[in-house]
Amino acid sequence: MATLVEPPNGMKSRGKHYYTMWQTLFEIDTKYVPIKPIGRGAYGVVCSSINRETNEKVAIKKINNVFENRIDALRTLRELVLLRHIKHDNVIALKDVMMPTHRMSFKDVYLVYELMDTDLHQIIKSSQSLSNDHCKYFVFQLLRGLKYLHSANILHRDLKPGNLLVNANCDLKICDFGLARTSRGNEQFMTEYVVTRWYRAPELLLCCDNYGTSIDVWSVGCIFAEILGRKPIFPGTECLNQLKLIISVFGTQQEADLEFIDNPKARRFIKSLPYSRGTHISSLYPQADPLALDLLQKMLVFEPSKRITVTEALQHPYISGLYDPQCNPPAQVPLSLDIDENIGEQMIRQMMWNETLHYHPEAR
Repeated sequence: MATLVEPPNGMKSRGKHYYTMWQTLFEIDTKYVPIKPIGRGAYGVVCSSINRETNEKVAIKKINNVFENRIDALRTLRELVLLRHIKHDNVIALKDVMMPTHRMSFKDVYLVYELMDTDLHQIIKSSQSLSNDHCKYFVFQLLRGLKYLHSANILHRDLKPGNLLVNANCDLKICDFGLARTSRGNEQFMTEYVVTRWYRAPELLLCCDNYGTSIDVWSVGCIFAEILGRKPIFPGTECLNQLKLIISVFGTQQEADLEFIDNPKARRFIKSLPYSRGTHISSLYPQADPLALDLLQKMLVFEPSKRITVTEALQHPYISGLYDPQCNPPAQVPLSLDIDENIGEQMIRQMMWNETLHYHPEAR
């Protein structure tokens, strides 16, 4: 539980109060009453809380020493920019960004999100039974949120069960946009690390310089398969092993389906693999709805241009009964996340401060 403590080093509270949770000091606005820590990662600690002005339950994420690593600072900045513009039922809502006490020297960032009960990774590894309707509803919501992101020109680039938050009523929301980019940005982002390996599309594993929204569709397919089988479909130990696992399921690819590989070394590697007939997907998931398997096969296509699109997937017979295009308008304006990768710490700090002001206009 959260423990109220005195301000450290005799600091004045200035509208803040101080709590410790999991040996972490939280300096938060007095309108928030922390309840308990609910998660931790490399970034810091997340706690549940109540906004006493609205009685709304929220999650507060403290990102420790955000400027210690410039890449992590840029990821945080991108998430702030993106979530200020994106408003959708299947994307996590950023409710507030707390004003730092010191504009020029703050080190920690506190993000306030709507509170969700768990994530899809926890559900998949639990003993809770998942019906075909559960599976269908999760995949539908994921595709629905993704369609909106893609219409705003955003690639998520790190979809995985742990980045899909779920409530007790099975509402699903996409989170963690630190690796997101605009799909028609500069070439620089095309070569950096993307997507946790098990959910990484072949074109990324093969170091292709140019990719698009189909990388997110492949990740959805991997997540879909994991819901059906309650374990990852391609748990590769490293990139080459990941490719071998994919070929072992889908078989050796025809020459025409390798033309997208623009890296000669990568193409030679794929051609050097022993011939594989592949495995029929129904043998992997014998209890699955045949329509679910048909959609899954259309998502997990090796050649990216032949992969089903998000819109086509939403119109597939497996989930088309849940989808109403009239209730799912696209984003009004494409979004740009093209932030100069080379900007320094002070500029990143200034841009974060400017983002915070959108939630605190009284501080302008």
